Amino acid sequence: MPVEFIGFVGNANGSETIRSTGQALDLNYIEALAKVQENGGFDRVLLAFNSTSPESILVSQHVTSVTRTLNVMIAHRPGFTAPTVAARQLATLDHISGGRVGVHIITGGNDVELAQDGDHLTKDERYARTTEYLDIVRQEWTSKEPFDYDGQYYKVDKAFGSIKPVQPDGIPVYFGGASDAALQVAGKHADIYALWGETHAQVKELVQRVHEAAAPYGRSPRFSLSLRPILAETEEAAWAKANAILEKARALIDAGKVRDPNNQRFNQIGGRSPANEGSKRLLAAAAQGTVLDKRLWTGIAGLTGAQGNTTSLVGTPDQVAEAFLDYYDLGITTFLIRGFDPIEDAFHYGRDLLPRVRELVAQRDTATKHAQAAE
Repeated sequence: MPVEFIGFVGNANGSETIRSTGQALDLNYIEALAKVQENGGFDRVLLAFNSTSPESILVSQHVTSVTRTLNVMIAHRPGFTAPTVAARQLATLDHISGGRVGVHIITGGNDVELAQDGDHLTKDERYARTTEYLDIVRQEWTSKEPFDYDGQYYKVDKAFGSIKPVQPDGIPVYFGGASDAALQVAGKHADIYALWGETHAQVKELVQRVHEAAAPYGRSPRFSLSLRPILAETEEAAWAKANAILEKARALIDAGKVRDPNNQRFNQIGGRSPANEGSKRLLAAAAQGTVLDKRLWTGIAGLTGAQGNTTSLVGTPDQVAEAFLDYYDLGITTFLIRGFDPIEDAFHYGRDLLPRVRELVAQRDTATKHAQAAE
């Protein structure tokens, strides 16, 4: 099946290798990055959210206003907006944008960061709240009559949304989280389950666990993988570029110039253990080696304590495209990619990488159909 490519639009220029100017919201940067990715053939872009960031739904509205075809994936944290209100906010923007909205549900794995917004539930309690939240959101999107809901965290009487999503199948729900509690929610609600860039073995194992969690609900979610491709004209140049990125990141960390979403310096391995399962899984991969499988590079994940999407595929565009195909063969049909130099890398991805991956996937699908027909 066709692959989906999701890019990333940050609120201001910055990365592990680029010192942020301190500006919280740079509209010119947001517009430039969105347009580069739209012109480069990205299907969708992620708008991130944390407890100190600009509000993701509002930034997404700006992105859809300055683009024509680019879809958005809005990171949204349950528990801070009533689910009925959030459902109508998302459905409203879906209409304003012409049906271009998706939502990425992030329950949150960092207790300290969540406390900044007044959330003091345990992780398991947050996931229990999330499943109720999504129960109500989906009913608000689909119910033709007022409905009641009586849960542990939410109780609504005669709830009803007069505005529904544009598409009859609703707004796609992306969902991440690798703990047992998270997988139970994913099985019930995820249309697309999102993994970080793990090894082939890790991906295969987690995909199987999600399928098992979804089976009781008669659901079959798609899967997304997040990576930071590093491209160059030769493999040697690509690895030299990766090493240069690592040194820049280390220098900024040593100077205290790069901060995580909790306004703390990135933690190196041996520092504070990450609270979320996704980071623990990336660090487990990094402990196996710096280069895994064909060309999965864990250097930045190891340096930063796997603070988010931090693993890379390194090589020429053809080599990296072939590595993407390996993940496609494991059931991944969506790739979320972003670079360390956001605008420049997005341009090169659109020009050099996306067309190659799509061509390889089309060839693989054709070969599979012919093989099935011959059986």
